[in-house]
Amino acid sequence: MAAGSTYTPLATQTMTTATASVTFSSISGAYTDLVIVVNGAFSAAETIGIQFNTDTTSNYSSTILAGDGSSASSGRNTSQTGLTVGTNGYYTTTLISNSIIQVMNYANTTTLKTVLSRSNNASIGVDAIVGLWRKAPEAINSIKLYGFYSAATFSTGSSMTLYGIAAA
Repeated sequence: MAAGSTYTPLATQTMTTATASVTFSSISGAYTDLVIVVNGAFSAAETIGIQFNTDTTSNYSSTILAGDGSSASSGRNTSQTGLTVGTNGYYTTTLISNSIIQVMNYANTTTLKTVLSRSNNASIGVDAIVGLWRKAPEAINSIKLYGFYSAATFSTGSSMTLYGIAAA
């Protein structure tokens, strides 16, 4: 018997105008993991921030590895108001960047939530980030994507797709 589709598209949002944030809400708990694929640009050099279930408190931390082909860097953020992906201003006004964000065990109500993300912009560099949402364990039912450091907006034509990942 052939295996079914592993990635099930749950929602796609494509910006028809400049947009400050994108929220995926009422996320079904029927999958094991979630994957968000982002392709786009911002109105200024920016990093994507992610918040779960409208939590804007300092419950997020991350570890970042980045490189540009000639140098590498790492960093750690603790007690942040959201997780970051696409560090070092990979999302700019003129260059299309992309990120793949994996949210593991998002529907589980007994463990803290972890995130792995990979972002790249061929002209700037690449990064890999592991993140942790440290709020008391609860299922994730909404995800907000926004400009983490400034009021930059997602540019027209930017798109985000949320996928549910079937249990193996």
